[in-house]
Amino acid sequence: MELLLVATYTAICVAIFKIFRIPLNKWTVPTAFLGGVVMIGALLLVMNYNHPYSETTRDYFGTTPIIPQVRGRVLEVPIKSNEPLKAGDVLFRIDPEPYKYEIEGIEARLVAARKEAERAENLYKQGAGSERDLDIAQASVDDLESQLEDAQFDLEQTTVTAPSDGFVTQLILRPGMMALPLGGWPVMTFVHKAPRAVVGWFRQNSLLRLEAGDEAEVALDAVPGVIFKGRVGQLIPAIAEGQLQPGANLRSFSEEKMPGRAAVYIEITDPAFDQYREKLPSGLYGQAAIYTHHFHHLGTLRRVLLRMSGWLNYVFPFH
Repeated sequence: MELLLVATYTAICVAIFKIFRIPLNKWTVPTAFLGGVVMIGALLLVMNYNHPYSETTRDYFGTTPIIPQVRGRVLEVPIKSNEPLKAGDVLFRIDPEPYKYEIEGIEARLVAARKEAERAENLYKQGAGSERDLDIAQASVDDLESQLEDAQFDLEQTTVTAPSDGFVTQLILRPGMMALPLGGWPVMTFVHKAPRAVVGWFRQNSLLRLEAGDEAEVALDAVPGVIFKGRVGQLIPAIAEGQLQPGANLRSFSEEKMPGRAAVYIEITDPAFDQYREKLPSGLYGQAAIYTHHFHHLGTLRRVLLRMSGWLNYVFPFH
């Protein structure tokens, strides 16, 4: 962005020198140079503080790694890669037979345990059996009933469904493969259908100027020359470089990183974006600018510079 401003000033100076035939000497050239340093420096200082720009802006999206809760051989994968899905649609099925056999075995043992508990209760009522025998028989019934509930739950987990509306991308899972329960590798990645979360990474210098609701504009590399209007949704209230996690080691100076940038969520409100919403993949890269009510007249310059940056998206070497 600064380079664009310098290039524009240089072009203006060249034009002035040629149009007015100003001679190049030890007075005119240094004057133009120093004037540019002072003017551009002041503009950048005030503009960057009050109307910040992020050259690193990305469209983030949520995914869920799909890990089956039971082990087994995959029988069916009825979906296709990148195919729209609704919440509850079947993603894949695991062979349920081993879990059915387990349920049948538990049910058979449960029938016998209930009969034993009934016999123990009758003997206890008749005074021919002890209370301890009755408690043991009833505990066996309770234990088998609990095992049956677990086995029925495992049987239900042999059919894995979509957690929400969305799609599965890069689908590699095929019938015949083994699916492993929690602790194993995810068998697929589910991409959730949700409003686009465009996040701009801004320097910390201008954080006190930013407020939710401030006007914003976004330029995407995938749509050269087009600027989308939006607004600041919120300033994400944490910077990753400062996080601490439980552990035995104390934080040391040698582990310190760069200052880090603040993440600002930008809502794209421009109706023109609707025609691109379904065409463009999630995860796009771009640039963003925020316009506060401070020194609002300099916001015009920031708008011009953002549009120039958007035009540069036509030129591949710049990215």
